[in-house]
Amino acid sequence: MNPVIAQLDGHLGHLILNRPRVINALTAEMVTILHRTLDEWATDDRVRTVLITGAGERGLCAGGDIRAIHHDAVTGGTESLGFWADEYRLNAAVAAYPKPVVAWMDGLVMGGGIGVSGHASLRLVTERSRLAMPEVGIGFHPDVGGSWLLGRAPGHLGTHLALTGGAIGAADGITAGLADHFVPASRLADLVHALAHREASEAVESFATVPPPGSLAGDREWIDECYSAPTVAGIIERLAAHPAASAQAAAKEIATKSPSALLVTLRSVRTAPGLGSLTAALEQELRIGTAMLHWPDFAEGIRAQIIDKDRRPRWSPPTLAEVPPELVDACFEPG
Repeated sequence: MNPVIAQLDGHLGHLILNRPRVINALTAEMVTILHRTLDEWATDDRVRTVLITGAGERGLCAGGDIRAIHHDAVTGGTESLGFWADEYRLNAAVAAYPKPVVAWMDGLVMGGGIGVSGHASLRLVTERSRLAMPEVGIGFHPDVGGSWLLGRAPGHLGTHLALTGGAIGAADGITAGLADHFVPASRLADLVHALAHREASEAVESFATVPPPGSLAGDREWIDECYSAPTVAGIIERLAAHPAASAQAAAKEIATKSPSALLVTLRSVRTAPGLGSLTAALEQELRIGTAMLHWPDFAEGIRAQIIDKDRRPRWSPPTLAEVPPELVDACFEPG
């Protein structure tokens, strides 16, 4: 089975991630096919718009092939570094594409799925969308340009999403700047037909409607207040002391994440916008990933969440106070 289906329909180039049994998790082969096809279509006069969707109804993409990355993490391998470098080049190519790229962010869209879709020119969510950058829960950091997207979100919404790793729906995805329009999931076939024959933005706007209500807009006050603290410890303290139940829940959720990953993530999200471009942010993310690949928390986080699924990671160091500052600093040193 071809892991990526590339087909032409009128003036539309349609890329379908085609591993539905694993929610279209990205492999190195898929990244290569996607990038090569985008390069070919960039100069193909038959293609005026590109659409990216996922096979099946469970989601566009659940992220990267985490089990392969886990093998590197526990054996000292380095193949993941090459995969990330290629993946990040694909993310940058989507962002800089000379033709409209429409991303259908239906169902689960996590990690690498955000990288494929979050940098597109027209990002569509549905009532089934669940968007997340949950990397702190596996001892890692929001990559694939996640630091750039979350760092540029309104107020401190991006910091909230990065440190909790929480999944959000359609309205909240639009509020956080991860998506642009809501289109009901039942309209995909009609949208494909419209994109094949009409200008992209005009076609999308003809299907866009108001999403079901979300919660982030109403939570902005406590999010901006609490996440403006300069440190992770300060953020948790403010959240825990806030009268809003959702703030207290966020404090408890953050406290379950890798302390080392939390410190790196906060610094990454806060510094990314100042780097000036997505490409620069991706370069910083690759340096961070290179440093974190063989940290004990990365292998342990994947074990607890993906391999054994006991949801009981044993972080090392186990507390924020015990993380050496030089460990975090090393992630941001120019390579």
